[in-house]
Amino acid sequence: MKTDIILAGVGGQGILSIAATIGMAALHNDLYLKQAEVHGMSQRGGAVQSNMRISDKPIASDLIPMGAADIILSVEPMESLRYLPFLAKGGWLVTNTTPFVNIPDYPEAEDVMAEIKKQKNFIAIDADKIASEIGSKRSSNIVMLGAATPFFNVSFESFEEGIRKIFARKGEDIVNVNLEALRAGREFAQKNK
Repeated sequence: MKTDIILAGVGGQGILSIAATIGMAALHNDLYLKQAEVHGMSQRGGAVQSNMRISDKPIASDLIPMGAADIILSVEPMESLRYLPFLAKGGWLVTNTTPFVNIPDYPEAEDVMAEIKKQKNFIAIDADKIASEIGSKRSSNIVMLGAATPFFNVSFESFEEGIRKIFARKGEDIVNVNLEALRAGREFAQKNK
């Protein structure tokens, strides 16, 4: 069993929280985990990307080869397109539909979505809207993680446990809103895959 994931987005969108939760879920299942450093400008507005590899066997490299990613999880739609060459033939692209317009020549949102819809397996979710509906705009990254969970070889309960551990120091209210965000994202993906 292995799952290779590329996390993509823009600095300030919560890629590190996603990675930490995935890591906790993997450890909860006694799996091996390797993560490449987050590449790019992790400051607000800069492109950010990270490779994560989970397996039941030791992992030699933290880098994912072209055409081998099982999941591209992107919290920003244009960033998802940047990493398509890494997606395996049967892999899943899970992306937020809300653009983070951080460059002057950002393409039209319709053009970006048209490219996403050309993929065989994709989930395009308005995570920002869902996060607002549950009362926490800041948890859109966890909505995105929830939307990707059906494509992991890890139990959903392990992701819930990861949320509890990652956010415990911030208090029960923060844990609960992030659990709600995780569940909302998963529910959307299950209805739309």
